[in-house]
Amino acid sequence: MTDKDARSLSPKAQEAIRHRAVKAVCGDMTQTEAASRFGVARGTVARWMMAYRQGGKAAIAARKQGRPKGPCRLKGWQASVIVRAITDRTPDQFRLPFALWTREAVRDLIAMKYDVKVSLMTVGRWLRRWGFTPQKPVRRAFEQDRLAVEHWLKVKYPIIRKEAKREGAQIHWGDEMGMRSDHQTGLCYGRKGQTPVIPGTGQRFGCNMISTVTNRGVLRFMVFHKRFTTDVFIKFLKRLVRSVECRVYLIVDGHPVHKARKVKKWLKENDKKIRMFFLPPYSPQLNPDEMLNNDVKANAVGRRRASNREELMSDVRGYLRGTQKQPEIVQNYFKAPEVRYAMA
Repeated sequence: MTDKDARSLSPKAQEAIRHRAVKAVCGDMTQTEAASRFGVARGTVARWMMAYRQGGKAAIAARKQGRPKGPCRLKGWQASVIVRAITDRTPDQFRLPFALWTREAVRDLIAMKYDVKVSLMTVGRWLRRWGFTPQKPVRRAFEQDRLAVEHWLKVKYPIIRKEAKREGAQIHWGDEMGMRSDHQTGLCYGRKGQTPVIPGTGQRFGCNMISTVTNRGVLRFMVFHKRFTTDVFIKFLKRLVRSVECRVYLIVDGHPVHKARKVKKWLKENDKKIRMFFLPPYSPQLNPDEMLNNDVKANAVGRRRASNREELMSDVRGYLRGTQKQPEIVQNYFKAPEVRYAMA
């Protein structure tokens, strides 16, 4: 016959054992002897003694067990209200001290609206059930004109796409990017308190890249170390039109070089080969070529360590040439939610 486990006793019986064990240890009995006498682990007696010394008899008194009284669940309609709030509004609109929706922000919103108090673990479980996942937020400029973005998506770009199809032209999305030797991306494993060290030169150097992509997987690029000027841009445009048999419809942002007088003159002289269109201001998220930029920074620059500028430029060129040979990679850039409109 086995001894009855103390955890199966009632709270009052457990409290009585704690008091008797503490009284025995306060006498001449050791903690080991008390543990053996009352059928508990020695560590349990040690915890009881520590709690007793810090809080007296109240610290080892019986406590209520089970779920706390009061509401601890949301009704269906309450959960729907919380989901709409997270989807359509920001925490500061509810006067909560958060910029983004975190578990803490959602917990406080639930407590504020319905007086339901739950743990962060429960909030996380509810968020997963509601279809929310932790994500890195996208940065967006305050200056962005939402009406201009909507006009681009619903009116301007559909017209460009229709004209390109009628004319048999090829739509290219273009952008420029600067890269630095000290760019770092990604994480790696290391022992706690011992930050991994990546060997590399202490010198800082960089290079620039200009590129275009199409939803058919075509990639064109040029890597250079000079400043991005009108001459550099025109040089790239000449290469671009030579590499494409049909007319090019080039979509870029509003960089001053793109709108320079010299560039406009060259475009007018080569109107049969190329036309250029501009994205809404402060809207890089609408450009699929930004996906290529992020890819290059993460994999050709951030995960390698060039010792000089020539090596950095060689790494970038090598990565881009490899990407050129795999058009499916370029096509995947257009599957990102904010640029999926450009897939067609």
